Amino acid sequence: MLDVFQASAFTMVNQTARLEDMPHQPRRLAQLGLFQEDGIATTQLTVERRENTLFLVPTSPRGGPGTQNSRDGRNIRVFPTYRIAPEDTISADEVQNVRQFGTDDVLESYQAEVDRRVARMDASIAATEEFYRVNAIKGILLDADGSSLLNLFTEFGVSAQTEQDFAMATGDSPADDGSLRRKCTAIIRLIETELGGLPYTGIHGLCSPEFFDDLIAHPEVRNSVKNWPGAMELRERFGGQQVRVLDFGGIEFEEYTGTVSGTRYVAADKAHFVPRGVPELFISRYAPAEYIDTVNTVGRPRYVVPNPDGTDPKHHQTWRVQSQMIHLCTRPRTLVPAKRT
Repeated sequence: MLDVFQASAFTMVNQTARLEDMPHQPRRLAQLGLFQEDGIATTQLTVERRENTLFLVPTSPRGGPGTQNSRDGRNIRVFPTYRIAPEDTISADEVQNVRQFGTDDVLESYQAEVDRRVARMDASIAATEEFYRVNAIKGILLDADGSSLLNLFTEFGVSAQTEQDFAMATGDSPADDGSLRRKCTAIIRLIETELGGLPYTGIHGLCSPEFFDDLIAHPEVRNSVKNWPGAMELRERFGGQQVRVLDFGGIEFEEYTGTVSGTRYVAADKAHFVPRGVPELFISRYAPAEYIDTVNTVGRPRYVVPNPDGTDPKHHQTWRVQSQMIHLCTRPRTLVPAKRT
């Protein structure tokens, strides 16, 4: 009988390449293209920033000294990457039970079983990665258990923006007085101030269902779109996935319903506003895994590793899908949180 546990097809290189060829369900923030992805050859990410400052130049007498030019501030920060690595074990008995009848070649059936389990682990990593990215647009990176991994405001030496209050609860009988549009303009100004002269393509708001429902029910919104056919309908956007999106006040509001195991990525009554299209504002970096074959190589989003714990491969094989990553915002003052009251 073919020893599939020792077959050359089931190596880290071959299985990693196979996973990369599998159809992948992109998550919401990946679909938006908000985060720029790349690999790095180290386990730490170095972020260097140069502050280009402008100042008003006073007059000076002819023949006298000029006004000294200000120096650009420059700083370097180092961030760790974080490892996530779910595992699954396939025993020899499980392979035997799925062996094709009348053959002594179990390679095809074993490959199907490996693919199924690897795909499930990859889906869990993708959901975790989405969780990390949502936390990055909040400014505080959290682990799966809710503990803090990294406070971006502390790391960059800035304070978080004050949470903006959208007073639009239907029970308060909101009026069509322009206050909602002024709130949108205030958020845009806050973000533009922090961007300085950096270009951007738009402002995007990820909203809880509760926030979004009150937004589309607000008289100011309803009156502004009366002549806009299908304004409140589902639109097919961002790769063909149907999402609830509303353009209002210069902001693109989107209902965000991401959740895993009962954990909501955007809390009830909350919204988070971020600029889109800013180079190197939101970044995802992938470091190499901790194996001889990957030392000093450019990291990949996923690695599939057979038998990582050194167990006897004659009886069972343990498979690990591993990712060494970090997702962050390099200008956390551009992140504006909001609530509905």
